[in-house]
Amino acid sequence: MPQKILQLYPPPIRESALKGTYLAHKVHVLGTSDKPFVYGNFVSSLDGRIALGDTGVSQVPKSLTSDNDFRLFLELQAQADCLITHGGYLRAIAERRLDDILQVGVQPGTEDLALWRASAGLAAQPAVVVASASLDFPLPESIRKHGQRLYIATGRRADTARVRKLEQQGHAVIFAGQERQVEGTALTQALGSLGFKSLYLLAGPRMLETMLRERVLSRLYLTMTHQIIGGEKFHTLIDGPELGDGGRLSLRSLYYDASSPSGAGQWFGQFEPAAGEYLRSHF
Repeated sequence: MPQKILQLYPPPIRESALKGTYLAHKVHVLGTSDKPFVYGNFVSSLDGRIALGDTGVSQVPKSLTSDNDFRLFLELQAQADCLITHGGYLRAIAERRLDDILQVGVQPGTEDLALWRASAGLAAQPAVVVASASLDFPLPESIRKHGQRLYIATGRRADTARVRKLEQQGHAVIFAGQERQVEGTALTQALGSLGFKSLYLLAGPRMLETMLRERVLSRLYLTMTHQIIGGEKFHTLIDGPELGDGGRLSLRSLYYDASSPSGAGQWFGQFEPAAGEYLRSHF
């Protein structure tokens, strides 16, 4: 029996199938090469936890994850021209702390997403951009195996020897920041100049923060599970100084999933900057 969720906002309240919910948002047609559509997806507890542990060894609690949330995550990924990730994730893949999810439609039961990309006129697989200040990470074999375009993004003060080594290995390096860190505006503009129109953030709080502070984030998808996790060491959506007006977001849609995780329930929310420049679609 197909999984059902409730659309709570915009009204009227109605029941709908979970599958296809985020594909119906048509994210892949909302951006242009001049103004790429930058979107991210996070899952959080009621007390704001997105991961537990110290930086570099943090883990997403299993209690936060669910098959329903993962399905919607993959629907967003399927609409991307380009996936923006970071070195920490690639190190976690190599250490088998996290699964490799850099490809669309390769997990059992997700073959429909590969067919959807083909019907939408998108490349078989999205390109991968690795944002890194240290340039110290392994590259998963899956990127080469699936023929994905690969770019390394870093700041202009990155280690020269490591930049040269990457270029000698045939990798394209993008300088998107005046120091060592990648900056949101510079990265978005650079990827737009390469023809990418929809940029999906598979990165952590640091990338979300720079996109918000520089006001280039187009949309935030947030799953909020109905549980309080606690934990002495944890990560939340962003760190750093107050965002001010850059952190003001408006709710665009809200769905309720009563079945997961573990019967606690969760909301699937869609938010856009309060002063966003993109035309809103109604679904």
